[in-house]
Amino acid sequence: MSCSDLSSQGAAAVTTSDLVGLRIKTVRRQRGLSQAQLAHPELSDSYVSLIESGKRTPTPAVLELLANKLDCSLSYLINGVTAEQMEDIELALGYARLALENGEVAEARTRFAELLGNSNLAGLTALRQDAEFGLALATEAGGDLDQAISIMLKLREEELSPERAIEVAVALCRAYRESERLSAAVEVGEQLLSGNARQPWNDLLVELAATLLMAYYERGDMLRARQFAAELLNAADTLGTPRSIVAANWNASLVARATGHNDEAVTFIERALAVQLEHGQPRNTARMRVQSARTRLRTGAQDPASVRNVLRAAITEFEQTSTSTIDQAVLYLELACAEYMTHDLDSAAEHAVASRNLLPEYGHVMGAEANLLLGRIYGEVGRSQEGREYAAAVESWLSPLPDSRRSASHWYATAETMEQLGDADGAVDAYQRALACAGL
Repeated sequence: MSCSDLSSQGAAAVTTSDLVGLRIKTVRRQRGLSQAQLAHPELSDSYVSLIESGKRTPTPAVLELLANKLDCSLSYLINGVTAEQMEDIELALGYARLALENGEVAEARTRFAELLGNSNLAGLTALRQDAEFGLALATEAGGDLDQAISIMLKLREEELSPERAIEVAVALCRAYRESERLSAAVEVGEQLLSGNARQPWNDLLVELAATLLMAYYERGDMLRARQFAAELLNAADTLGTPRSIVAANWNASLVARATGHNDEAVTFIERALAVQLEHGQPRNTARMRVQSARTRLRTGAQDPASVRNVLRAAITEFEQTSTSTIDQAVLYLELACAEYMTHDLDSAAEHAVASRNLLPEYGHVMGAEANLLLGRIYGEVGRSQEGREYAAAVESWLSPLPDSRRSASHWYATAETMEQLGDADGAVDAYQRALACAGL
């Protein structure tokens, strides 16, 4: 019988030393050796007995010696899997990661799930956590935010390395933010970034802070967002790493634009894009192009036709990378806005619908934005009744969200659109909702 056929029954109730000792004892017996025969001449039989009973933890050198004498892999004695099985697991994990990086989200999700079904992974904590985190990212990229959050919350209950803990916090904060659970997103970010126990700034912490910054921004806490953006930019400049510079400038650009500092917004996003193009990963490069185009469109720094062409070219780039469905929804909505501004109304309507269809059902501001754009499009072509229906449907997207300045601005935009479409009663209701969200 080979090492891979050995059973580790009862492993759940014993320690690592117990498991190592049990494996040594089992293989020794299968080889027909006594403790004295295994020990001679390098070790004493009493020492082997203590190892097998779990009362002594063998050194790496002793483990290697015993593996050679038992004609069994060191990997098996340590982890319960053979070297060949370990190689297969690492290879499968690499293929799953590659599928996710290449935008093959469904395949990546399947590969990570199959890997987690491999019983040999159970005793390999670090690799299992890698696979579970990969599954969470693939699930998020596929648009199943609730399931992705569930996987990450379960993972956070375990003892994680400091780096892995921050990575999970970044993804969890982002998933909460993308699903409009902004208070939860803020809580996740602040747990690691607040207090005296926080680590010194590094790339991962800057990325977490950038994600938290977006939660402040989307929650409408602009004063805090503006202050935190300045702190984040200083931290990135001090670190001087491409990763931190991109994260800080990218998100500071959004805050600058939202607070009326348009020149700053363009400067920040241009710096982020320049560094990203030189050093960044394909997924973030694709997202950065869209954000740059969005900033230029919203600030008037570039004409809508040029922005439209950039965004159309970005569709192919998105299809070839592991951008999430939320990322894709942003792309299509920004493209629809640019097409609307260039009076390509058929294409604008098509892409607004495509954006809305990629979103979770209701409870998302982008769904409201897409419906408002559709309302304006139909109003411009003389189909006012359909336009009013799209504008009225905004309530389904905004009502589940908590009151905030951001929600107030969307209700105000809804009121203006309804007014333009001749729905006076609807406009009054929307204005009232805007005031209520603003606390007035």
